[in-house]
Amino acid sequence: MFYTKMKCFAINELGIRKNFKMITKRLQATKQHEPAVTSVNVCPNIHQPADASLEWQRARPFSELPKEGVFGFICKFLPGGRYYKLDSNQLERAMHEDFGDIFIVPAVMGRPNIVVTHNPEDFACVFRNEGIWPIRPFATLRYHRNSRHADFYKGTEGVMTTHGEQWSSFRSILNPLLMQPKNVHKYFSKMAQVNQEFIDRIRLIRDCKTLEMPADFEDYLKRWTLESVAVVALDKQLGLLRNDSENSADALEMIPALNTIFTLAYDLEWKPSLWRRVSTPKFRRLMQAMDDIHNLSLKYVENGIARLEAEKQRGFQRPENEKNAFEKLLDIDQKIATVTAMDLLVAGVNTTSSMVAGVLLCLAKNTEKQEKLRSEVDQILPQKDGDFTADALENIPYLRACIKESMRVYPLSVGIVRAIQNDVVLSGYRVPKGTMVNLVSSTLLANENYYPRPLEFLPERWLRPSKADDDHSVTEKVGAQALRPSNPFIFLPFGVGPRVCLGRRVSELEIELGIARLVRNFRIEFNYPTDKAFKSMFINMPNIPLKFKFTDID
Repeated sequence: MFYTKMKCFAINELGIRKNFKMITKRLQATKQHEPAVTSVNVCPNIHQPADASLEWQRARPFSELPKEGVFGFICKFLPGGRYYKLDSNQLERAMHEDFGDIFIVPAVMGRPNIVVTHNPEDFACVFRNEGIWPIRPFATLRYHRNSRHADFYKGTEGVMTTHGEQWSSFRSILNPLLMQPKNVHKYFSKMAQVNQEFIDRIRLIRDCKTLEMPADFEDYLKRWTLESVAVVALDKQLGLLRNDSENSADALEMIPALNTIFTLAYDLEWKPSLWRRVSTPKFRRLMQAMDDIHNLSLKYVENGIARLEAEKQRGFQRPENEKNAFEKLLDIDQKIATVTAMDLLVAGVNTTSSMVAGVLLCLAKNTEKQEKLRSEVDQILPQKDGDFTADALENIPYLRACIKESMRVYPLSVGIVRAIQNDVVLSGYRVPKGTMVNLVSSTLLANENYYPRPLEFLPERWLRPSKADDDHSVTEKVGAQALRPSNPFIFLPFGVGPRVCLGRRVSELEIELGIARLVRNFRIEFNYPTDKAFKSMFINMPNIPLKFKFTDID
């Protein structure tokens, strides 16, 4: 019954690639020259079967890839070892120094070998060979759903942990609801309301003399992003930004649980850990945090169902074209709605709050860019407490450029992990089908070989020339073109291909509305060092008190 329902909503999974035109043109151009049947793919410039076979034979064997022995690798994570207490970005840099652009992180304690590459030419090759059903590991969450709560999740594990046809079928239901702009824009007014509540909250909690935020402002960012995600995942505001402690008490429990997940997942997924063999203290804490998200999400979904049933009994029922994602998923299957809510909550709170923190830090430290952005925002929001017009987000090129540039300066993660579906040659080495490959881009985003003037915050590098520009503007845009990256596969903050981030559209809408409202209401300052602003765990998370100064704009 589950698969029958899902197939009714099936869409072409590869259609999602239209959002990455520049990248896919490159991919497709290469694919046109690939042999119809081959198990060897050599990247990036081998097109004929004979050439591919010859290049594979000439490549160095997998066994010759630089690699630390298992015992030596484990010792480096022990007290006094080279990798002891390094965050994920520091760890990747240290291993890069030790082994070069490509190497193997050895299989240890039940985790398979992982090839790590810092070569962007390899990135293109891996994306061409990820298949239509890409594999991205999240072993701890998969264990939680496959083993710890197998009775509940059986057949309905969601998109974060499944692979193959099951993943594709589930994703086919969600793509039209969460990836099509027209459907995501249904949440425009509700998210705008959440953003206004966030502005009001800032005025309430800031120091009346210094106008600075309290040291725990990061928690308020997460309240905002959780509130925004709940609008989509649960069709409900949780009261996290209002003085509504009675109704928001349960929701507040989600924030420490999510913090635990993203902190401990790094230790258990990437560092040597016995959790696959023995239930370690960190593993038990992680499972408890996942249990908390599971139980709270289930409670909110059940409340949502009761609310909709009560509305039906009163004779109120929305037309099909006005139903939100939560309602449509409930029409399909209650468990699908529940698991999707969990996925959105797990993936959409800490990630978006970290991205917003990065944008605010960049704007605070680059006042001339902030003023330029404010001039643009003034046009779409003439009254700082007014409503956005329906087409407001169609005319914000500089806002989007600021967001993209801040995600380059403060990337969310060290890279992307995929399992290749064919034998390939990476950086001159044979890599067999099924191998996990970690594409590390964080070391390249500040590399002048790929990004001119990489240490500067230059949103202009992402602007496109306009035919309506005058001569002066055109000159500026030509200069901006010279700032653009030289390789399209390095900067992929939401991923690429069929497994592109499912919450991308929701996150973009949330950030764009939020930053626009903040810039329109406040002059943003940060009067503290930012050299270690983030700590890189499973994702990058703020590492300093976010004591922004918000001064009201007259």
